[in-house]
Amino acid sequence: MPRPIQATIHTGALRHNLARARAAAGDARVWAVVKANAYGHGIERAFDGLRGADGFALLDLDEAQRVRALGWRGPVLLLEGVFEPRDLELCSRLDLWHSVHCDDQIDMLAAHKTHVGHRVFLKMNSGMNRLGFRPQDYRAAWTRLNALPQVEEISLMTHFSDADGPRGIAHQLAAFQAATQDLPGERSLSNSAATLRHTGTPGLVSDWVRPGIATYGSAPDYPENDAAGWGLEPAMTLAARVIAVQPLQPGDTVGYGSGFVAEQPMRIGIVACGYADGYPRICPTGTPVLVDGEPGRTVGRVSMDMLTIDLTPFPQAGPGTEVTLWGRAARGRCLSIDAVARSAGTVGYELMCALAARVPVQVAD
Repeated sequence: MPRPIQATIHTGALRHNLARARAAAGDARVWAVVKANAYGHGIERAFDGLRGADGFALLDLDEAQRVRALGWRGPVLLLEGVFEPRDLELCSRLDLWHSVHCDDQIDMLAAHKTHVGHRVFLKMNSGMNRLGFRPQDYRAAWTRLNALPQVEEISLMTHFSDADGPRGIAHQLAAFQAATQDLPGERSLSNSAATLRHTGTPGLVSDWVRPGIATYGSAPDYPENDAAGWGLEPAMTLAARVIAVQPLQPGDTVGYGSGFVAEQPMRIGIVACGYADGYPRICPTGTPVLVDGEPGRTVGRVSMDMLTIDLTPFPQAGPGTEVTLWGRAARGRCLSIDAVARSAGTVGYELMCALAARVPVQVAD
């Protein structure tokens, strides 16, 4: 039989989360952000749950081709734009919109021979300091683009660095507003955190919102808020089964490094999941799991193919018992991927994207 580990992609949860983002976005249109292979969920597996979006936003041409191959005929946006001049040919052929964040990309457009006008999203570096034109240079970049016959329409875009925290968005929003005053074009400003946390902020006008992580059922501002608090549902479940049980006596240790020492008699369950499956090696003792749908914990060090859990509170559990590492248990209870990620000192994004290719994946509604 196959090794007893399985990931499940819940298309119904994707539809629900997309609807939740749309409700928070007011009149704005909604991008389904499917970069990083739909945050590890798989573009092809997630597509049915996300096809209710107004467009798909992603990073590279391969992802764009995959979305078009699935039959999507609506807007597709390259969030980092093109990387070399010949990419513009494929943009024309596949009708791709693309970000422009540097002078080199404007130069590529200026040299591009085409009869098809390009829809571009001019990106401002309003404080994130990754991609984009600084506010004082933004209008000049817009003027260059606007003069090009290769450009049909210019939209205006920025990205918030602190929408999920106490600093908020006011400083970046002010910079964006000042630099774009009187410039025509649709606006795309809000990511997941801005969409959920800053709806109604004066001056925050997004014609397009980009809810990334929220679409996949993770809270953008965890632990201040959790996914359930935002009305989000987990779109990915990772579950495995107990494959062996070991009794421990006081003083017995568990796993590599003997980092866990039993202080009392215990039952330890060995679970068919390890860091080669994408479960973080650095998850310490006490990382939450669900044992047959009930809250439990890991003990000892995560190894390549196995991890260990405390079965002492579950006398009925044994080989074959389901263990939910994150997501939705068979009995209905959910374990937030954010809680597992926090235990590992990271974020839910990383766990989703790290799901290993060897893990079998099924799609369910």
